[in-house]
Formats: sequence, C-alpha cells, structure tokens
Amino acid sequence: MPNLTITTDEETLRWARIEAAKRGTSVSKLVGEILANLRKQDDDYEQAMQDFFSRKPYLDPPPRTDGRRWPSREEIYDRPVLKKKWG
Repeated sequence: MPNLTITTDEETLRWARIEAAKRGTSVSKLVGEILANLRKQDDDYEQAMQDFFSRKPYLDPPPRTDGRRWPSREEIYDRPVLKKKWG
C-alpha cells in the first residue's frame, strides 16, 4: 500500500492519536479511513446528481389519488374573489 506524508498542527495530531487509540487503530489507518469515507461521500453525491439530472423533467403534475384532475393555472388565478381583491 502506498504511503502518504501529511503536515498538520500539534492539536490536530494529538486528536488523531487519541481518536486512533479509541478505535484501536493507527493514525495512518485512521487518516486512510477518513479519506476513503470522504471519497465515498463525494462519489455518492456525484451519483445522486447524475441520477437527478438524467431524469426527464416531469411537466405534468402527478395523477391525483381520487381520480379528479388538477385545476389549471387559469382556473386557480382567474377567480372572482381574486379579481375583486387584486383587480
């Protein structure tokens, strides 16, 4: 397995040593796990974005469960009560 050299401040190194000890692993393996998790999160995010943008846009509203149709935009906004208030 390839090696990686990192530079960090003393406080972060102290945290890493304690965290690695809590997990029963080395600092090197801990850093490797953290990087692998970040890569997986990034890959999962990219996959979700590709899935989302590859879908065909849904221009019509989904069918209603009661069988009735949805009102059109004109039916919603062309009501006498709205004409009185805003017209």
